[in-house]
Amino acid sequence: MTLVKFNNNKGANALMPGFNDVFESIFNDTFFNDRMVTRVPAVNISETKDHFHVDLAAPGLKKQDFKISLDRNVLSIAVENQTENAEETKQYAKREFSYSSFVRSFTLPEVADHNQIDAHYEDGILKVDIAKKEEAKMATRQIELK
Repeated sequence: MTLVKFNNNKGANALMPGFNDVFESIFNDTFFNDRMVTRVPAVNISETKDHFHVDLAAPGLKKQDFKISLDRNVLSIAVENQTENAEETKQYAKREFSYSSFVRSFTLPEVADHNQIDAHYEDGILKVDIAKKEEAKMATRQIELK
């Protein structure tokens, strides 16, 4: 067996010592990092006796920004948001445009009642409650040991 040792030092490129550093500085710049990272909001999914609960963290949005749809048994939550900030100073105007969009899709279980889905947005959290079918609600009972 032959062991090969790799040198992972950044300046170890003998032919072009600064070549890798140039590309690392470009792609590690915050301008590129902010645009290359996909931002998808975090989701908590829980279950109670009668419902499934989906909590999606999406601060800074309005309830009009959300589009919630159900296609067969796939629940999709989509947002397409455009904001415009204008700041005028002495001799110039500065404009910043920000576009953000995402889609989160969830496959609902067979026990979910597609006709009883409620959603509300409060304090930066979108809460979707999906009722369970009557025959699928968890029945709890105590089992006796013999």
